[in-house]
This record gives sequence, C-alpha cells and structure tokens, in this order.
Amino acid sequence: MCGRFSQAARMDQYLLELDFITRALPGSPPQTARYNVAPTTRVPVLRQDEQGLRIDAIRWGWAPSWAMDKRPAPINARVETVATSRFFKGIWPSGRVLVPADGWYEWVKDAQQPKLKQPWFIRLNTGAPLFFAALAQVSQANDGFVIVTDASDQGMLEIHDRRPVVLAPDAARAWLDPHLEAAQAEAMARHESRPVTDFQWYRVGREVGNVRNEGAGLIMPLSTPDSAEGPLV
Repeated sequence: MCGRFSQAARMDQYLLELDFITRALPGSPPQTARYNVAPTTRVPVLRQDEQGLRIDAIRWGWAPSWAMDKRPAPINARVETVATSRFFKGIWPSGRVLVPADGWYEWVKDAQQPKLKQPWFIRLNTGAPLFFAALAQVSQANDGFVIVTDASDQGMLEIHDRRPVVLAPDAARAWLDPHLEAAQAEAMARHESRPVTDFQWYRVGREVGNVRNEGAGLIMPLSTPDSAEGPLV
C-alpha cells in the first residue's frame, strides 16, 4: 500500500531522471518541496498526450461519478484487478500517469507498544528519484489519481503486504506513451515493477503521522545503517 510519500526534489530533477527536457513546461503548476504528501491533497503528476509532456496538479484519490459519496475515494488500485475492474474502467488504460517521488512511508505495529505504529521510509538504494505507476482523470469536475500497487516480496513483506508499482526510467517513459496498447500496459504494471533489492527501508520519527508536519527531518533514519532492518548500501 502507499498512503503517504515524499515529493521534495525539484521537478527538473525528476524530469532529468527520465531523460525528459528539463525546461519549464507551459501551464506547469508551481511545486513546493513536500516530505509528507497525504491523500486528498493536490500533487504534481506527469502525463503525456499527442502534444507532449504535461504536468498537472491533481487530487490524490479518485472514484467514478457513480461511486462518489458512497465511500471515501480510493487512493490506490490493485494491479491484479485494475484492468478488469468496473470501478476503474473510465481511466484504464488511457489515464496512465506517473507520480514522481523520493520514497514512501509505511506503518508497522510496534512490538513493544502494540497501540502504537512505527513509521518506516522506503526509497531506492541509490537515493535517486522514483516513479509510481498511476491512473488519473484530469478534469475540473472530477479530477483525481490512484497509485497502482502490487504484492510485496522478500524483506519488504515485513513492512507491508502491498507496495506501489515503481517503474525504472525506461519503463516509466513507456508507461506515459499514449500509443502503448492496453495489454502492454497491463503486462508492464504486473511484471516491470522494480525488484525489492533496489530498495532500502528504515524507521523514521512518528512526527510524519501528523499531516501538518513537514521538513527533511521526516525522512531521516532513527537508526544507523548498521542497525536498520532494510538492505542499506
């Protein structure tokens, strides 16, 4: 699952990682460094159409019009069912977007204090930007996006049983291609997520649990690399 993430790098750094031109794009929304991005807030996402690359600030969370007000809008979509679900039919596969990020947070029950949950931060071993595969509707009437998630594996499974589909730069560029066929997009989401060995994860302070808290301190590890539980390099 992904319920909170960091998007603090400059947009030109994310675009450079994808080998896209880093000049300002017409109509691009202003970006503020955010270390504690929460659902329902507006987030810059990348999409591509026949006119080229676009950056739009879209609300995190989406539901089709017929399902609005029945329950909170989902923030994630399971890769196993996203291509066949009636719920996401309106945005699959034409609504493919990328959510640039630095990493994401997960919460684990504290063994010493069961009523408390310990937040963890997960990022690439290299510290490079990463890209969540996502689906979006870009519309003033009902805009929003969901992050595609897959089952976790190996050591990351101890943190959470789900994780975002994170695409390497080549796959991320292909995901944005408006000419990518639906079957290819589904195969990419299912099979091209970066492996668990590409990531590191470590405990961070509980301050991130309050959506009003911000700043680089939120992603600083509580433990040293020698005692952290994720594969650090």
